[in-house]
Amino acid sequence: MHVPRGLLIVVALAALYALVPTPALASTTSLAGKIVVLNPGHNGGNAAAPSQINRLVDIGQGQKKACDTTGTATNSGYSEASYNWDVAKRTRRVLRNRGATVILTRDNNTGVGPCIDMRAQIANRAKADATVSIHADGSAAGNRGFHVIEPTLITGLTDDIFSTSHRLAVDLRDAFTAATKQPFANYIANDGLARRGDLGGLRLADVPSVFIECGNMRDAKDAAQFKSSAWRLKAARGIANGIERFLKRT
Repeated sequence: MHVPRGLLIVVALAALYALVPTPALASTTSLAGKIVVLNPGHNGGNAAAPSQINRLVDIGQGQKKACDTTGTATNSGYSEASYNWDVAKRTRRVLRNRGATVILTRDNNTGVGPCIDMRAQIANRAKADATVSIHADGSAAGNRGFHVIEPTLITGLTDDIFSTSHRLAVDLRDAFTAATKQPFANYIANDGLARRGDLGGLRLADVPSVFIECGNMRDAKDAAQFKSSAWRLKAARGIANGIERFLKRT
């Protein structure tokens, strides 16, 4: 059977392109030797275990806080725990493709905890080069946008990670907004950065650590993005890009 020459060329090109990995999946060694801990906030089983998650744990210098919380949800019921878990897994995949060793602080979205002090210990024991806690906020409707939370300066607690955590926060903020086009939060921290001294995950950290509130689950525009698989992939790439930018400068 005679096959037109043009068709042969098309088939040959298709076979060639099939051998070339797409940019999203291409593996590199840019982060080889780096250890990253991703902390997907909350857990899907927390609501069923109030006595466990309400138990007070030490967060340093005599202060105590609840082991964990249930997190928030969109008005249609898509939970923050589910969002955090999905984005953390996607971020892990991106970072692993770039050569990093990635540890998650929980193994699934059906369990309880671990408590906030244990999450910090996981990163400390791993001697992580960076830790990012992934969250979504639960503010009033109309409040939208994201912000990155970094530790305040607390002598004896965060003074050893204060400067490096700030650099991580800036790199994460810049990379996240570039990847997602998500605006800075319009209800807190007008530059996309906020400092807090009450979060156990920051107070107990001995490695560079920040939180990212990717948006407001109670706002219709942000909620629609969170429920989009394509947008969650953008969020994961933004988080991974921020971590990579920080690690390449340290």
